[in-house]
Amino acid sequence: MNHSDINEARTNPEFLNFLQEQELKAKQEKNIAELYQVLDTLLILDLDEERVHTVYQEILKIAFDQIEDRLANGKRLTLESDDIYFIRSFYEHAIEKWSRDNFQGASELFFILSQIVEDEKLSKAVTIHLLNSAQEIDIDTFYANDVNIETTESENEPYGYFITNFKFDLDQYVDGKQDLIQKQYESYKHLLN
Repeated sequence: MNHSDINEARTNPEFLNFLQEQELKAKQEKNIAELYQVLDTLLILDLDEERVHTVYQEILKIAFDQIEDRLANGKRLTLESDDIYFIRSFYEHAIEKWSRDNFQGASELFFILSQIVEDEKLSKAVTIHLLNSAQEIDIDTFYANDVNIETTESENEPYGYFITNFKFDLDQYVDGKQDLIQKQYESYKHLLN
């Protein structure tokens, strides 16, 4: 979408009405995939910030309910179907807490996510986030020191929503931090009950 397309969509009453209907339907059906489409459209069009916040809160509510159910039933999340949206919302919420220096809140969310994701690469990547936030390393320092911004993942790939590329070998790093990982597990394992 170019700038003129965005301006046209932003002022097109039919499109805005369609977007409103899509939002209401998605909320009624608790359809997280549709709510993310609405949210992404609202962000691209730079529409009402309060509306963006409301849609995002609904996404979080649905995701937290689903993740709570999964924890209660001992089920793990995959990068398929709506699970990816549950993971994405949980991850984004953790990043938001971290960016506001809420290290404890971010660490708790990263811990839970690292334990319930059934994808080794993503689980290890989230563990890197956990270790950094638990040590109260601010998110800007994390980006500067650990994240490989030269490598880009396609947004069509399941990892496009997450930071999974680092300046070091992920497996070696995680293997070398087992004592610290175990310490975090002991601190946060009560969250899995």
